[in-house]
Amino acid sequence: MRDLSKLPKAHLHLHFTGSMRVDTLRELAAGYGVRLPAALVDGDPLRLPPTERGWFRFQRLYDAARACVRSEADMRRIVDEAAQDDAAEGSGRLEIQVDPTSYAPFVGGITPAVEIVLDAARAASAAHGIEVAVVVAASRMRHPLDARTLARLAAQYAGSGAGEVVGFGLSNDERRGDTAEFAHAFRIARDAGLASVPHGGELLGPAHVHDVVRDLVPDRLGHGVRAAEDARVLDDLVGRGVALEVCPASNVSLGVYADDAHVPLRTLVDAGAQVALGADDPLLFGSRLVAQYEAARTVHGFDDAALADLARSSVRASRATAATRERLLAGVDAWLAHDPR
Repeated sequence: MRDLSKLPKAHLHLHFTGSMRVDTLRELAAGYGVRLPAALVDGDPLRLPPTERGWFRFQRLYDAARACVRSEADMRRIVDEAAQDDAAEGSGRLEIQVDPTSYAPFVGGITPAVEIVLDAARAASAAHGIEVAVVVAASRMRHPLDARTLARLAAQYAGSGAGEVVGFGLSNDERRGDTAEFAHAFRIARDAGLASVPHGGELLGPAHVHDVVRDLVPDRLGHGVRAAEDARVLDDLVGRGVALEVCPASNVSLGVYADDAHVPLRTLVDAGAQVALGADDPLLFGSRLVAQYEAARTVHGFDDAALADLARSSVRASRATAATRERLLAGVDAWLAHDPR
């Protein structure tokens, strides 16, 4: 079988804090005298129930990790290591998602926080041979006016290349907030040319997918797997060309599905959906990008031609520059043409 770490691909669903290496988290925590929950450093993927209690535990762990990021140097290190790790797995394009409000108190505000991440993305791109762009994300847990502020800030840095903002997202518990109240923020982002990339359709079902599509007009949908439960909703996504950022390890860890075999990857692909596999939060879910492709191969029975199609889909769903897109797609063809024997 061909080496999946050498399959050129784009990684479109990776959160800033959640991308951290466990060793990096341990080192930062020790430096700040923070005692970490064992679940963050024991090497075992989370297994939580798909309830508000389960999400609460996930959020507490995520917040514990985020509390160890307290300086510009910490932020730059996370971006650099995320790029290095992705490049080692064959990613030629990374669109890393960050909510700058979490780090603003340590660096002088949300504008410096964004500029630090963007500058680190440019440096990491040059250092590791991967094009790293940024998605600025608002949180459902905060007021929709906060989202508008972030959208206006993101718009100032809109672009498609390394160290530029390519999209605007909405994350956190899908059960919180009124989706329609975030529509104004997404209009601001779209008017600036940013991709609309909200989360939806993981913790909640097809009705939530419908609401997100109606109110936020996504180019890509973070997760979206629950659309498989309603053929009409799934057909609508396919017809609109909305790409799905499918993160199997996340779905299993958060209790949406009992195991990898129940993730409806095959259903989505067979319906014609444009799927980009993602790792979401490797720090908590214990699984990086290549592992998602490995699951597609070993659990869902995707042969190398189908895996190449998944990689192509990720590249086409990205906001990569034309040169990067062309290079990665040519690389996928070369990977498939290579005889591994």
